[in-house]
Amino acid sequence: MGDFSSRLREERKRLGLSQEALAELGGVKLNAQSNYETGKRAPDADYLARVAAHGVDVAFLFSGQRSLAARGAPANDERSQTAASGDTVMRAVTREEAALLDNYEAADERGRAAARGVLDALAQPKRANG
Repeated sequence: MGDFSSRLREERKRLGLSQEALAELGGVKLNAQSNYETGKRAPDADYLARVAAHGVDVAFLFSGQRSLAARGAPANDERSQTAASGDTVMRAVTREEAALLDNYEAADERGRAAARGVLDALAQPKRANG
């Protein structure tokens, strides 16, 4: 699981960001970001609020446990809603669904295409029956 600094690095990589890019989003210099990820310094609340607004799971940074919001669930009690990014529909997911999503995210494009093909094929009978 690691400590805060390694989880911050993990979150940055999960989001596909360079240290420089996350530093910019957090309103700090590259050197500060590097210090956060090596454990030489701890970020302040302003930095954490800024990076959280860009998808960093701050609960995970402190606890090592992913928040439901970071897994795609809405923060309120609504079961589904349209996301600001367009036609993405978000809803609460089960642990099993979250594990599947994590595996999908970790796969390369070939693996993702295979997963989509299998799931599309499995969903066909359900769609045909209503």
